[in-house]
This record gives sequence, C-alpha cells and structure tokens, in this order.
Amino acid sequence: MFLTNADGAVTILTLGHAPVNAISEEWVRAFDRKLDELANGPRCTVLHIRSDQKAFCAGADLKEIRARMAARDGADQMYAYVASIQRLYARIERLALITLAEIGGAAMGGGLELALACDLRIAAAEAKLGLPEVRLGLIPGAGGTQRLTRLCGPAVAARLILGAEILDGRTASELGVVHWAVPRAELAQRATEIAGGIASLPAAALSASKACIAAAGQKDRGGFTDELEFTRLLLNDAETRQRVQAFLAGSAEPSREMKRGAGQ
Repeated sequence: MFLTNADGAVTILTLGHAPVNAISEEWVRAFDRKLDELANGPRCTVLHIRSDQKAFCAGADLKEIRARMAARDGADQMYAYVASIQRLYARIERLALITLAEIGGAAMGGGLELALACDLRIAAAEAKLGLPEVRLGLIPGAGGTQRLTRLCGPAVAARLILGAEILDGRTASELGVVHWAVPRAELAQRATEIAGGIASLPAAALSASKACIAAAGQKDRGGFTDELEFTRLLLNDAETRQRVQAFLAGSAEPSREMKRGAGQ
C-alpha cells in the first residue's frame, strides 16, 4: 500500500494502493503507521510523496462509501471516516520536515486534500485536480474548504469548490493550487531536483521557516515574535554559526540572488 525509501536527506513515500490509491479506512491507518516509522527512523529533511499508480490519489474508496450509505448509522460512520482523514492530513501538515507532493495523475477529492496538506506541490501539466464533492451533495470535508481558501483565497476556492471544477495541472499552477506544472515526462526528474535542493539546506532553518509561515495564517499567533525566537535559536545552532561565519569570512560564495540584491 505504501513504500518508503531514503535518498540522502529525502524520504520518498510512494502511494501504491492499486488501482487508484483510493482512501479506505485501512489506507488511513497504514499511512499513520508510515508516519510513525518516519518519526522513529533516520532523520530526514524532506518527505517526497508520489504515486506509482495512474492516479496520484482518486479520493474516497467507493466500495466502503456504498457500505456506509447502506448502513443504518451510515451518517455516523461517514463522520468518523472523514474525521480520521482530517486527523491524518493535519498530522502531515504539522510535520517539522518539508513535504512535497508529486502529482502525476488524478488528484480528486481527498486526493487533492492530501496534496493541499503538503508544503509544496508539483503536478504534471496533464494531471487532473479537483474537489468535486458538491456534485454528490457533499463538501470537501477533509480540510479542502479550509486549506484551499487559505492557499488561494476565497475567490479561487469558491470557483473550484462551488463549481466542482476540474483543472489540469497547468491551470492549477496559474491559480496557485500547485507551485509548479511540467510535462508528465519531466515530472519525476523535476520533483527529485526540487526535493534534493531543499534537502541540501539546513534542516533547522527550514523547520523554523515553516513554523513561521504557518503562524502568519493564524490570527491569534504572534508570527513576528516567532521569527525573533527562532532567530535566537538558530543563532545558537552549530550549523547556522558555521555557515554564517564562513559567509562572513568570504569562503561562501554569495548566491546569484544575493549578488543581484546587493547591486540594487
């Protein structure tokens, strides 16, 4: 159902629940177990989530949905099922490491909600993405209404959710649903490059930056205070001190962006 392998500081988690990575109760439990293994395993900086199926993740397991709908307590069963997915995706969102979703095929309903719980998303231009739940008289209840609105604003969220619109990867990129869209033939290589590039950066700084970005979306949080506190922590971090000292000593080549900024 899931395969993991490490590539340096990147852990690749491959969704392999044939044929379309449907989200069953066992799928949710198995994903949770993989996250437990990740937490207790070798340290990594990036979690790269991909699929070896035609779809990235096609959403809810229809067989289980039929069984629940036929049950007398079907509404309660569905509530518990959706709540379990919400908890899983919240756990993914809270991971201290950086998460990248590589969307090579359809990401529908709960599948897109999984990708939205990740920090970064890259999609094949040909992939199909959408939250079509209203067609069934339902809502994207595993975090879709909240994360899409925070990510793209209420106007885009209303367009996609209320219209049950299905996007290709290129349009999803234009609307800000994903960060990059590339031809499917280039997807795996580009995703690997992105994951590797991020993994080469200091893990403590990445984790701190992620926490501060999250704080900016929470009205009751003092994001500026978070910035100061993380800055204090990082200035006492051995890797940070080594990098800063090397830069100040002139042994670290400034990046192209730094050089450009210095000339402004």
